[in-house]
Amino acid sequence: MKKLVSIFLIILATVSCEKSSIVKPDNLIDEDVMVDIIYDLALLEAIKGQNLESLQTNGINPNNYIYKKYKIDSLQFAKSDQYYATDVKNYKKLYERVTKRLEVKTKLYNKNGTPKSIVNDQIVR
Repeated sequence: MKKLVSIFLIILATVSCEKSSIVKPDNLIDEDVMVDIIYDLALLEAIKGQNLESLQTNGINPNNYIYKKYKIDSLQFAKSDQYYATDVKNYKKLYERVTKRLEVKTKLYNKNGTPKSIVNDQIVR
């Protein structure tokens, strides 16, 4: 997660220093898909931080996994991310959507990482 925040700040600094605006890429990733991608990246970064061995054992490279899953490449992701970052208010909302989604998912698990029981749509602690 720290890595994502760092990337966000670097992009934000780069964009704010430029005088020309970023042109909308031809293959811009849809905003809802960007939320999904950033969410998945956050999960993969958490897994890397907590249990890197599980990724290595399963032969998962987080970036390649994302590119294959969403049928994108690194350049398309970078240009789309840069484009969205030019509108700081909207970019912040995009990350707030990711954060809310992570918070909802977190509530479904105990502190030790085991799933909480769910009975009739109510979480049992």
